[in-house]
Amino acid sequence: MSTGKLVVAVVGATGAVGREMLKTLEARDFPATQVRAFASSRSAGSTVPFKGGELVVEELQEQSFPGIDLALFSAGGTTSKHFAPFAVKAGCVVVDNSSAWRMDPKCPLVVPEVNPHDVDWHNGIIANPNCSTIQMVVALKPLHDAATIKRVVVSTYQAVSGTGQKAIEELERQVRQLFNGQEAECKVYPYQIAFNCLPQIDVFSEGDYTFEEIKMIKETAKIMGDESIKVTATTVRVPVFYGHSESVNLEFEKPITPAEARAILSQAPGVQVYDNPSEKMYPMAIVAAGEDEVFVGRIRADNTVENGLNLWVVADNIRKGAALNAVQIAELLLAKGKLHV
Repeated sequence: MSTGKLVVAVVGATGAVGREMLKTLEARDFPATQVRAFASSRSAGSTVPFKGGELVVEELQEQSFPGIDLALFSAGGTTSKHFAPFAVKAGCVVVDNSSAWRMDPKCPLVVPEVNPHDVDWHNGIIANPNCSTIQMVVALKPLHDAATIKRVVVSTYQAVSGTGQKAIEELERQVRQLFNGQEAECKVYPYQIAFNCLPQIDVFSEGDYTFEEIKMIKETAKIMGDESIKVTATTVRVPVFYGHSESVNLEFEKPITPAEARAILSQAPGVQVYDNPSEKMYPMAIVAAGEDEVFVGRIRADNTVENGLNLWVVADNIRKGAALNAVQIAELLLAKGKLHV
């Protein structure tokens, strides 16, 4: 029988995404009776802001989860692999933001605007997709439903916040150093990120694709539920604090005009069409930062292929690309009666 009480934990609460998860739970008035904050022993005893007050951060331990109904994890893949099974064993549902469970066939990979039905078969862990994948599939799904996507070529321009707080601080520090005639100190990235672009996100793997690129390729097929969609990706880190931008080239099976695409996307959940070239209106990272929507613009025909379109897709990677999507999954679970409270 439902107790009417819902206890939520944010794991990794002191990080950039963990803090944003707390802000999102508050902003969306998520009906939690209690919210608890967990992090490593280094952060235990510190505080994080929540609802005008502060939560004392508890040390994450294997025995932390009895009495918790829902845990939002944002503490890295190694931590998630170790601790998420203990949470599930204690009866907790885990929504995990790391890459640890995304391609596990037993774990759904969910973007609520795209495949909400997949939460129905979870076994305790639901994976939150990669930030760059999330914003792309939100824009792709309504177009795929209308004209069936055959091929996707995506190039991303990703903010440093995707790497975490230390990367944000590195960009800030390097800008100050360079303006003061000093050499840029590189600790997070292999090369200077200030005033530069790095065509490497994560490590290189098979075929000289990076793991970030492989994530986008594999995750898109799983989320869209269509292995026939061909995807290739080039992911680039750029000196922007918040907001990932993507150039997306699409080839469809059926004809679709830019006007039809605009009309479809203007009605799509979670999408904001921001597209008026004559007025220099197009999505930018500074437009998307702090916003929940996925912004789509520069919608135009690709005349080099039959049934081709180009899109420019921008979203706040910490919000929709991470924290918001996780909380939306939690809201979906609650609406479907998938949380045992």
